[in-house]
Amino acid sequence: MNIPSPLRIENDNGVLVLTNTDAPWNRMTFAYMDALEQAVVQAAADPQVRVLVFTADGLENFSVGMDLKQLLREGDTRGGLDAVLDQRRRVLGIIEDMPKPSIATLYGNCLGGGLELPLACHFRLAADSGASIGLPELELGTVPAWGGSARLTRCVGRDRALDMILRARKIDGPEALAIGLVQSIHPLAELKEAAMTLARELAEKPPIAVAGVLACVVGAAEKSLASALDDERRAVRRCASSRDQAEGLQAFIEKRPPVFTGI
Repeated sequence: MNIPSPLRIENDNGVLVLTNTDAPWNRMTFAYMDALEQAVVQAAADPQVRVLVFTADGLENFSVGMDLKQLLREGDTRGGLDAVLDQRRRVLGIIEDMPKPSIATLYGNCLGGGLELPLACHFRLAADSGASIGLPELELGTVPAWGGSARLTRCVGRDRALDMILRARKIDGPEALAIGLVQSIHPLAELKEAAMTLARELAEKPPIAVAGVLACVVGAAEKSLASALDDERRAVRRCASSRDQAEGLQAFIEKRPPVFTGI
């Protein structure tokens, strides 16, 4: 029997597009997470991959999160709840800590894991209407389990995170933009192309410098100033020894666009 892949992977000139194929709900099944873990580990090590875009088939939903029926039915075969959650936290940690920018598209239902994955990304773009974004786990008698409570708090602040999580409140794209949960909103029909436009822009930046910025900025709020400044100095030194910096300076002098190679 030909079983379709839960994850479609396409490389568009250094932009790796990872698409959940479980439309219309785009659940984050065990098979999806297995495929996603393999994909992001390989992407992190592949110098040809510059940017990652996380999206889903169709225009109905980005993702309703974990397949709860599958968890109840098959969770024990995966080593139990802790093993399931360990994998999901591990995958999101790889995405967040990767020295390459990641972008998520939020539209339709973005609930539970369907928000926790975007929260691990560096950029989030949302539809300007029709999105339902939230961590409604309290409605099920539980709490966010893939790092959502911590990442949402760091993203929008304690008070807004408590308002969303304790009330199981779902917000739309404009409100997500207003509170800083997403960087921009777009008409639904244009959302995925907007994400690709941003990804292509980022893919043209010098990879070594991009990695340095991510190392400096991601998690900076939780570091001491001295530690953050040390990270910045290490990034500066790494760039100074790269051909990309020499190319950037030469291109500036010659008044031409630079061509960065990641060397």
